[in-house]
Amino acid sequence: MTLSTTIRKVYQGVADRRQLLRMSDRHRQRPKPRGDEAALYAGEWFEISEGDYNYLLEILPPLWMRYDMFAMRECITGKVTSVLMSLWIDGRARWFHAYCDLADPASPDRTKAAIIERESRPVRTMTREERIEHIWSSTHDDYRGYSDWRFPHDMRGKRVVIVYRSGLGHPFKLLDQLTDDEIAAKLPVHLRHLPERQAA
Repeated sequence: MTLSTTIRKVYQGVADRRQLLRMSDRHRQRPKPRGDEAALYAGEWFEISEGDYNYLLEILPPLWMRYDMFAMRECITGKVTSVLMSLWIDGRARWFHAYCDLADPASPDRTKAAIIERESRPVRTMTREERIEHIWSSTHDDYRGYSDWRFPHDMRGKRVVIVYRSGLGHPFKLLDQLTDDEIAAKLPVHLRHLPERQAA
């Protein structure tokens, strides 16, 4: 399975409490752990509400706290833990949840800078990768999974989602091979026509 260690937005919009809790299970269906769990989570981030930010602050005493962020005491894997951020972007306060690998002390600040850069764009946009990550984050477990024996050997263990197409023996398709039309069909209506950010 190819892993991304980049800082990446995995949900468009403000996640509600149910979605916030589901995000910690984004990768739980993957076959046999391979010792790369830190790379799976580290760098993922999404927006939350002020109420959920305060809720997470009150669960346990933070591992550490600064004026605009705090780290949860419990790690999801290795030294990867939730870092919650309260940021002022374009004249208003917003709140974010990120998974940072605290083995790298600069990880929270790099993530914060990436969030501010991403959310300060003058026009709402989504990259293809953000569209795919949003689909993965918002799809119910019954309709997503990992490729198995029905796929060629070199495709096994990769993320798949159900795509209903006539004439298929099984309806699963590799997530990263979805066509633009299939991606649009799986996105909520209000996200389907956002412009795609062009690479610089």
